[in-house]
Amino acid sequence: MSENKLDILKLLNEQILDDWVTKMEKTKLTENSTADDKLNKCLVEARNTLEIEAQAVSQLKQKIGSEFKKVMEVIINCTGRVIFTGVGKTGLVGQKLAATFSSTGTSAFFVHAGEGSHGDLGMIKQGDVVIAISNSGESEEVINLLPSLRRIGVTLVALTGDNNSTLAKQADLILEASVAAEACPNNLAPTASTTAAIALGDALAIALSTYYGFTPEDFALYHPGGSLGRKLLTKVKDVIKIREQNPVVNSATATVREALFEMTKSRMGSTSVVDQAGKLVGIITDGDIRRLLEESADFIDQPVKKYMTVNPTTITADKLAAQALQIMEAKEINDLPVVAAGEPVAMLNFQDLLRAKVF
Repeated sequence: MSENKLDILKLLNEQILDDWVTKMEKTKLTENSTADDKLNKCLVEARNTLEIEAQAVSQLKQKIGSEFKKVMEVIINCTGRVIFTGVGKTGLVGQKLAATFSSTGTSAFFVHAGEGSHGDLGMIKQGDVVIAISNSGESEEVINLLPSLRRIGVTLVALTGDNNSTLAKQADLILEASVAAEACPNNLAPTASTTAAIALGDALAIALSTYYGFTPEDFALYHPGGSLGRKLLTKVKDVIKIREQNPVVNSATATVREALFEMTKSRMGSTSVVDQAGKLVGIITDGDIRRLLEESADFIDQPVKKYMTVNPTTITADKLAAQALQIMEAKEINDLPVVAAGEPVAMLNFQDLLRAKVF
């Protein structure tokens, strides 16, 4: 980076720090403040915290350049795994980033820097990429790992707030996540720095995910127990496979009474209507029958084909259950015939989808 750019960044950081100090002075609590005054001033501090952290993250956009690209290339070409390490708050950041990487297509795990010095380095092999996180770049537990990591033969990436630190100087590549100041009024507790580290790590994870062409289906594969996993993995056949009742009547002979009896017997809210060849030609629902009752009761022994909905919306068993849910919500219906080669094989009910937690 040129000296001019460094000077500009330095001035920006100094300005942010000056602004932060000014805000701290303006919102300083006094002994004479009432409880409500103190609470209101605390709200100001809360807003200041968000502003400081937002500025810290916003400035990271300047750091997405050639070095960031090199880190991507190293990970893409890595023959081993990606390992995060850190201690304290940055250790928690490392755990979070390892989880994010793993769930977005880049296999990764976390090794606590302290435990690494007591045997856990055995999980790290030649060819791995180690991303060591330390805002100061001087965390003792992290620095103590460096000689062993070199002997193992890893590529070392420093995620740090100080490019001149011991960690940065010994790293192969640097992801700089420096901040002007912490959001903590005493400028001590890791706040803005940890937020920046997480944000930069997330940016790397998503950039890699984009490179790999990671899809929602891939995401669901790694999240089978989550809501998205259920939506993207559960198919109609998984929801209806336990249902033995498939209410069907023949359009040529059945009356509305017979259709209603079929619904009652199968405990469904509708009945499929088929032709002589067994192909679906219509559907009649309990809602249709209730509306007819408001007009007259004479319809009950009339042919069902007179009152059925022709060419009803259907779905096949191999479709996603989430698609069935979308159809039901869009059409405002509670039952959806499941067909195979035009023949009804099951009746999917809205409650089936709720029980499968596809929502």
